[in-house]
Amino acid sequence: MKSHGYAAHSKTSPLVPFDFDRREPNPEDVVVAIEYSGICHSDIHQVRDEWGGSIYPMVPGHEIVGKVTAVGSAVTKFKVGDLAGVGVLVDSCRVCENCKASEEPYCVKGMVGTYNAKDYAGNPTYGGYATNIVASERYTHTISPKLDLAAVAPLLCAGITTYSPLRHWNAGPGKKVGVIGLGGLGHMALKFAHSFGAHVVQFTTSESKVEDAKKLGADEVVISKDAAAMAKHAGSFDLIIDCVSAMYDRNSFLNLLRLNGTFCLLGLPGEPIAITPFSILANRRSFAGSMIGGMNQTQEMLDYCAEKNIVSDIELASYDNLEEVYERVIKGDVKYRFVLDNKTLKQA
Repeated sequence: MKSHGYAAHSKTSPLVPFDFDRREPNPEDVVVAIEYSGICHSDIHQVRDEWGGSIYPMVPGHEIVGKVTAVGSAVTKFKVGDLAGVGVLVDSCRVCENCKASEEPYCVKGMVGTYNAKDYAGNPTYGGYATNIVASERYTHTISPKLDLAAVAPLLCAGITTYSPLRHWNAGPGKKVGVIGLGGLGHMALKFAHSFGAHVVQFTTSESKVEDAKKLGADEVVISKDAAAMAKHAGSFDLIIDCVSAMYDRNSFLNLLRLNGTFCLLGLPGEPIAITPFSILANRRSFAGSMIGGMNQTQEMLDYCAEKNIVSDIELASYDNLEEVYERVIKGDVKYRFVLDNKTLKQA
């Protein structure tokens, strides 16, 4: 199946128009004509080989939404014309303990990423900066027409990345939840934690984000550079969600956890994190991490968002200025997620 998109051909080259072949659909597959693709910071890391092991040519994008144009004979939950979304993975072994529990991101064999990966037959996967995508219906999600489709796209990564740990650690009424960073991940963590009924404290280093945080649902906002403001919250949090990738002293936040509290890392720092042992031993605290949720939980999240009218705050972007958009993402100059409009996708 022919596809056209934008690809990076090396870690130093800009993304340029690129024609390539998708696999022909199998009986369980869904073909989606992509209308919008969110830009995740991980796209930039992988395009520029900042994590190592990048596969070129690379078509990024794992926040994909559009309309179904074809379905295989075994497909049961989609028909042509339905809205559909594809997120961070497009396959897993399906038979290990984790896959059977719908925890596909933690597949024992290793999940197959939507891009910059190889499927189990050894073929490279290509992502959402493209005209279409072919995926098994197991890894494709239904989307409610109630929501702005462009603003739904980041839910397939930023949304489920924050929804999953908040559900896992039972954020809700009677719980005090901290969110570190108000960016693409942080603004979704804040929206979800507030919607779940938790008392939410937004941590930021920027005075300019205080009012935005309150508008998005923060009960309190703490400037984390203010030692006195931080000290007022010592030993009081049930859960703190870390949504930034920058290097900083995370021990200062571990000390804010109450007995059996959890600090959950979502961002991906470029260097090892130093943790003072007493920060963990005191109050029997846990330092944890979380990936995206499984396929069932991702659908649950999308349905919840439709019910509660929750989407990402976005800016539409064009393929014409991808490099400029990437630089703005790096600088944090976006409120709060860029989404590529496929109407701007030009032929090679």
